[in-house]
Order: sequence, then C-alpha cells, then structure tokens
Amino acid sequence: MRNTFLSFSPPLIGQEEVAEVLDTLRSDWITTGPKTKRFEQEFAQFIGAPAALAVSSATDAMLVGLAALGIGAGDEVITTPMTFCSTVHVIEHLGARPVLVDVEPDTLNIDPAQVERAITPRTRAIMPVHLYGHPCEMDALYKIAAQHNLFVLEDAAHALPAKYKGRMIGSPTSNFKLPTSNLTAFSFYATKNLTTGEGGMLTGAPDLIEKARIWSLHGMSRDAYKRYSAEGSWFYEVILPGFKCNMTDIQASLGLQQLKKLTGFQQRRGEIVHCYNQAFSAFAELQIPTERSEVESARHLYVLRLNLDRLTIDRARFIEELKNANIGTSVHFIPVHLHPYYRDKYGYKPNDFPVAYREYQRIISLPLYPRMNDQDVADVIEAVARIVKKYRR
Repeated sequence: MRNTFLSFSPPLIGQEEVAEVLDTLRSDWITTGPKTKRFEQEFAQFIGAPAALAVSSATDAMLVGLAALGIGAGDEVITTPMTFCSTVHVIEHLGARPVLVDVEPDTLNIDPAQVERAITPRTRAIMPVHLYGHPCEMDALYKIAAQHNLFVLEDAAHALPAKYKGRMIGSPTSNFKLPTSNLTAFSFYATKNLTTGEGGMLTGAPDLIEKARIWSLHGMSRDAYKRYSAEGSWFYEVILPGFKCNMTDIQASLGLQQLKKLTGFQQRRGEIVHCYNQAFSAFAELQIPTERSEVESARHLYVLRLNLDRLTIDRARFIEELKNANIGTSVHFIPVHLHPYYRDKYGYKPNDFPVAYREYQRIISLPLYPRMNDQDVADVIEAVARIVKKYRR
C-alpha cells in the first residue's frame, strides 16, 4: 500500500507557465488584454472553430452563449441529469426551464431518442454534455435540432480535445441546417485537461461570439482594453444587461502554455487509460468505460462502474477502502434531479431517470492525470484489485 496519499486530479504546471505569468505581471496589462486575445485566437485555431471568447468559467461560457441565443423566460432547454449542476443552473439563471431526459446506458451521455420525445412548442435549445470526455451522438442530436429549428449549445467542459467522426468538438458542423451554428463551452478549471486555474472558452460563429462578448462584460459596447489602450476611446454605451465573465491575461498566460502541451498531456492520459482497461477488464466485478469506434475521447475522467451484485460492499464502502489505501477518488456526478433545489421545484423522483439513477449508484472516478507516474498507476490498480478480491461474492 502507498505511504502517501495520491490526490485525485492535481494540475501539471511547468516553468513555461510560470515564466509566461511573470511576463504578464511585469507588463502593463494583467486583466483582459492582448494575451487573452491571443489565447482566443490560438485556441480557435487548435480546434478549428471560426471564433472564440475567453471567459472566467465554462459556466459563464454557457450562460453568455444561451444569452446570445436569446434564451429567456418561457423557453425550455433540454439537457441531461448526468452533469454538474452548473449546466442546469445557467438555464435557470436566464428564467428558462431546464427539461431533463435520461441517458444512454453505455456512455451515460444524453439519449437522442429521449430528447426527441421531450420536445414541446416551448423548446428552444438542446444542451448535450460530452460526459467524461466521450462525445455525445451528435449526428442524431443535430438532426433533431435541424428538424425542430432548435439551437445547440454543447457542454464540452470534459471534452478537450475530443473528436466525433474525425471532427474536433467545438468545430462547426456543416451537415445539418441549424438555425445558427453550434456553440460549444469548454472548461479550464484546475482539474481539467488544460487549466488556467479558473476559466473557460465559448466557440462558435463570429456573429454569435460577438453577441456573447457583449453579454460577458456588463453589456458594454466597448471593453476595457479597447477603452484604455493607446488607440482606444473613453466612450462606451451599455446596450445589454450583461454579466461579468471576462478572463484575465494572467489566466490566459497559463492557457497559452498549456495549449502547447495538450497533445503530450493527452498521450499520457491515453497510456494510463490503457493500463487501467487492461487490468480492470479481467474482473467480472468491474465495468470499464465505453469508447465508441466513431469517437476519440478526451479521457478527462476514468469512471469505473461496480457490478454491485458481485460484491458484498456498496460504492460508499469501496471509496472508503480506496481512501484507506491512500487513493483519492470522486463521483461524477450526483444526478441533477436528486439535488433538493431541482427535486423540490420540479417534483422529481429518483427513478424519473432510471438509467442515470441506477448508474450513479455504482460509479467511481479514479485518478487520471499527466502527473501520474507508472508507480502511481500501479498503486491504483493494486488497490482496486485487492478490494475486489477481498469483497467479491
């Protein structure tokens, strides 16, 4: 057993990031400015998006994205219960109603068939979540959106740099006639595949991104960098009741260097996933993650599922045993409809979304990050295997 605790998902920050941040701190601009603009451009180029807006979180990326689409009171937005609460919060914040539908049993991504059945005259948008880094069945969702004239805003907080049928998540689709091009929200939180500490990015068509940009900074017609730089003007107008969502150049400094390293980070994630899959597929008590043939997962999380009928302990005890072995874990996620706010407001019962509820009770997220060395990976495998052998029926 390990002598030290293996954290669940710490970041990997090198001297390049430190030097870039110091360069920013010694410059004349530390809030939203030239490095943020450069990060937007380089990120858009990396994923093949026509335009990008850097913001303070993926939550804010979704918020300003929905605002730019005109989502508001009386509208319905279809999404999944298997996500972090922020996906659903932003719909509520704008006065719209989140409509939850169940997930597919293998990927735990939103089920397109359930989406189609949930559409009403008030439905304005679909918000699929690329859970754990595995892309949703986007052709089916785009087809539904095109048939019903719905917007699509993808929650890709886990999905950098995932691909669906060879297309990078965040790049535009040209196969379906949507009312506007798809918008995509990314997260750069501390645990994500690319981190700026806190931060996010919204990608999409230039006209939508410019609308979102106004929403992201108080609804002003001119941002601070444009006002205070040498070529700027003091005059501005507030044209929308906007939010405060801008990214700083300090955050962008981290992102610029992390983006250069992302391919290497992903290679290491893939090596760890391969080791886990090889080891855990030998146990009938465990179910390893699905990766469909038409996708390239971002492998943001490694979510193991316990076949509880083959074990004498439940998920909570399994996590406790891993903690006792100095292995950090988490659970992604407690389904939205189980949280008191949404449960009470909309009258949800646990089995309203039976697949999400059933699978939630047996999922465990194991450590998966580029800083892990081979011994760290071996320690996780050894601990899981030992617990399974001890508590198998």
